[in-house]
Amino acid sequence: MIGFNVPPFVGTELDYIKEAIESGKICGDGAFTKKCNAWIEEKTGTTKALLTTSCTHATEMAALLCDIKPGDEVIMPSYTFVSTADAFVLRGAKAVFVDIRPDTMNIDENFIEDAITDKTKAIVPVHYAGVSCEMDKIMEIAKRHNLYVVEDAAQGVMSTYKGKALGTIGDFGCYSFHETKNYSMGEGGALLIKDEANVEKAEIIREKGTNRSKFFRGQIDKYTWVDAGSSYLPSELNAAYLYAQLEKADEINNHRMACWNRYYECLKPLADKGCIELPTVPEGCVHNAHMFYIKAKDLSERTELIKYLKSNGVETVFHYIPLHTSPAGQRLGRFAGEDKYTTKESERLARLPMYYKLTLSEVEQAAQTVADFYEKR
Repeated sequence: MIGFNVPPFVGTELDYIKEAIESGKICGDGAFTKKCNAWIEEKTGTTKALLTTSCTHATEMAALLCDIKPGDEVIMPSYTFVSTADAFVLRGAKAVFVDIRPDTMNIDENFIEDAITDKTKAIVPVHYAGVSCEMDKIMEIAKRHNLYVVEDAAQGVMSTYKGKALGTIGDFGCYSFHETKNYSMGEGGALLIKDEANVEKAEIIREKGTNRSKFFRGQIDKYTWVDAGSSYLPSELNAAYLYAQLEKADEINNHRMACWNRYYECLKPLADKGCIELPTVPEGCVHNAHMFYIKAKDLSERTELIKYLKSNGVETVFHYIPLHTSPAGQRLGRFAGEDKYTTKESERLARLPMYYKLTLSEVEQAAQTVADFYEKR
């Protein structure tokens, strides 16, 4: 069986975890957390990066920094993980869903402006599969309407848009280091902050509403509760695990890209025949091979395809159920405009195995199994 996902492991994780334990500090913001933050800042050029317990929590921090309040509206795609909406509806906002582009599965930038009302506070583009949304137009719309932009770049570590790292273009960017991502700490994430003016408040929110970070830097002689916040600091053990992989980030990225490119080469003849559709990467976007997906004709064909692949040793999955069709989405959000592609395209998409140390021969086997399915049809 070729599994869908195997969490990344480069070999030095256990050494670093042992080092963290022996340091006598395994709670948040120790040496490894700081190394991870510094790596993200150097790699992306963001003003400040703060490691968090999850991408969900990074997005919750962004919602607090945007001062989201009950009655506000936040524009996002419906085709995304629940965390994108959760972070804002927890603050009392309504999620306003906009249709996606069928080529990239990203929010359609051409429908955002029509969804803006006097209650709109932020736009949340989700960079699906590590392929950037059309950020120039999104930022132009946000500037014209004085809106925040929070990039859900959970899948976008090491991806770029016109030379800029995803997560650094909007006011805030949110990364995920979940076990299914290219770089993992089990559960974890990071908040990227563009404007220096937001850094101190972010540190306070992350430190349970205290100015503890300033205290540890020696800027104040004692720390106290100064604002609303929570505990968004990951354990040093998680950070140590992650840092081992960040050191090998280029190696992991290159391996995944080789697998992605081989999938594309193997499956292109099927796409040329019109049996399936392959991912689209627009000009100016550099992706990170976070996933490789194909699109079947419709839901029925996808269901048969996934069943066939699994019965022949290739684990294949689909996601997401569009949020606007879910019970919570109907209660806590609304769809602006027409659902022309969100539901239809989500029902066609299937993800093939993709992970660090997946071999090219396994890629070829998975691709051949897809080809066998269509040959038998």
